[in-house]
Formats: sequence, C-alpha cells, structure tokens
Amino acid sequence: MELNKEVLDCMKALRRRLREEQAVDIRLSQVDAISAMLDGSLKSDDEETRRLGQRLAELSDQPQRATVTPLAAVELPVGTPTGSVRVYRGQRIYA
Repeated sequence: MELNKEVLDCMKALRRRLREEQAVDIRLSQVDAISAMLDGSLKSDDEETRRLGQRLAELSDQPQRATVTPLAAVELPVGTPTGSVRVYRGQRIYA
C-alpha cells in the first residue's frame, strides 16, 4: 500500500481523535497502525471519527470489519438432559 499525503492526513486526524476519545496511543510507524485505527473508529460513538475510519478504509484498500463477529453455531442436544449439568472448557457435561 502506498502512503500518500491524503492517507497520512487522514491517519493523523483519526489518530488525534482516537487519542482524545479513547486514550488510544497509535504510532504511525506501527505495523498494524491502520487496522488499529479502523478498529478504534468502529468502537467510537462520534460520527466524525467513524467517517474518518471509513475514509481511511477506502484509501488503504482495507475492508472495515464489523465490531461483532458472529459466533459459530452450537449444536444443542435434542433430548432434555436429566441430572446435573456443568460446563467444562465451553462444553456441557451431563452427569
């Protein structure tokens, strides 16, 4: 990806807003600076910050990810369990 003046100006503005709103310190020299800024803009409640994040995603050719990742479907048991149920490492154990 090419860092031109427009991309750098957008990154600087978004970085400044994220620092003020969320106390997030992102350095432009970080390897994951753009993805960290995009994640921060998605968590923001301010419309201008969100708009800057969308603009940065367009300029950097990176899709802006959703904040909530859908969980994998969990197969529930067909029958009604009898006895005690406990959870071990995310799995239901019927005793």
